[in-house]
Amino acid sequence: MAVKKLKPVTPGTRFRVAPAFDELTASKPEKSLLAPLKKTGGRNSAGKMTNRYIGGGHKRRLRVIDFKRDKFGVPAVVKTIEYDPNRTARIALLFYADGAKTYIIAAEGLQVGQTVISGESVAPEVGNAMHLINVPLGTIVHNIELKPGKGGALARSAGGYGQVVAREGKYVTIKLPSGEMRLVLGTCIATVGTVSNGDHMNVVLGKAGRKRWLGRRPRTRGVAMNPVDHPMGGGEGRSSGGHPRSRNGLLAKGKKTRSSKKYSNKFIISKRSK
Repeated sequence: MAVKKLKPVTPGTRFRVAPAFDELTASKPEKSLLAPLKKTGGRNSAGKMTNRYIGGGHKRRLRVIDFKRDKFGVPAVVKTIEYDPNRTARIALLFYADGAKTYIIAAEGLQVGQTVISGESVAPEVGNAMHLINVPLGTIVHNIELKPGKGGALARSAGGYGQVVAREGKYVTIKLPSGEMRLVLGTCIATVGTVSNGDHMNVVLGKAGRKRWLGRRPRTRGVAMNPVDHPMGGGEGRSSGGHPRSRNGLLAKGKKTRSSKKYSNKFIISKRSK
């Protein structure tokens, strides 16, 4: 996947860096794998705004993704590589030998016509899914389960991955790009390869309207508010607002917010680097 720099023919295209969509092979999704996606506009069931800065945006339909990859021993052919408006990664449509169709998160380098399979003793090739206990050390994986059978939870967004660095007993050590190293049960399933669309981080929207099409409304800075509205509000003139805080007073910009009593703390060998 690549990005393209647009010619500055309008103010909105002057700084825009757009995805190239070179790898896409279909323009319409598989109808049997679509589901409705209802928008909330940031409102709860009483109509009260509980999330700010959400609203508008293009109408979308949910693509039903198979995060479990639990059809063991049944080969599948990659039919198309498609765009998904609900995630940063690309998705791949699989046609299984038994007639089933599913979407999976497309790995970088996955090609149309390629055969992928999940199972106990499959080859550690791009797109294949297997138990972590069987993955060779040093292999790059994505869509990593944290609980066996629940479906992939780690490394699902564009360019995401984890590396299998060690095996001890029933646990496998995964190293993540953040620097965090954590233990995951060897019976959890992961897919070989890196998540596609790694250049997503280089995309520049170019104008505010493009942000609105994504369903994001203008965000008001805390320092521009009054003291009643935000801990950083108020002051004479254009004051900077003191220590960066959230609306409810939690320190931002570096303070750890993870609970010290979280059950999974014991599985983290080393925390992410600052």
